Amino acid sequence: MSESDPSSVERSSGAEPTADPSAVPAPPAEAAPAIAHPPAELARALQAFKKRLKLTKLDSESKLGYGPMTGGRPSGIVAITPPDQYPRSVWDALVAQGRLKKSSQGMYELP
Repeated sequence: MSESDPSSVERSSGAEPTADPSAVPAPPAEAAPAIAHPPAELARALQAFKKRLKLTKLDSESKLGYGPMTGGRPSGIVAITPPDQYPRSVWDALVAQGRLKKSSQGMYELP
C-alpha cells in the first residue's frame, strides 16, 4: 500500500469519513415556510373549490339508474381533489385559515 493512494489510507484508518458540517440536509417540504398569497387569490381559489364540489355532487346525484320515478338519491360526496389551477400552497393556506379541511390522500372538504 502506497501513501499516494487515498483509498488505501481511508481503509487503513478504520474510521468512517465524517460528514461535511456545511452540508446540512434540507428540511422536509412540509416544514418550508408558507408562501403568502393575496386574499383575492385565496377567495378565487375557494370559489373555484366550491363550484367544483357543487358540480361533482350534482353530477353524482343526477345519474340514471336509481329508478324511473325517482329524482335520484343524495350524493355521498363530501371531499374532492381541488382544482389544479392553484398550487398546493393555496389550499394549505385555506386549511390554515380554517376555510377548508384536509381529508385523505390530497382531498379537501368544507368545514
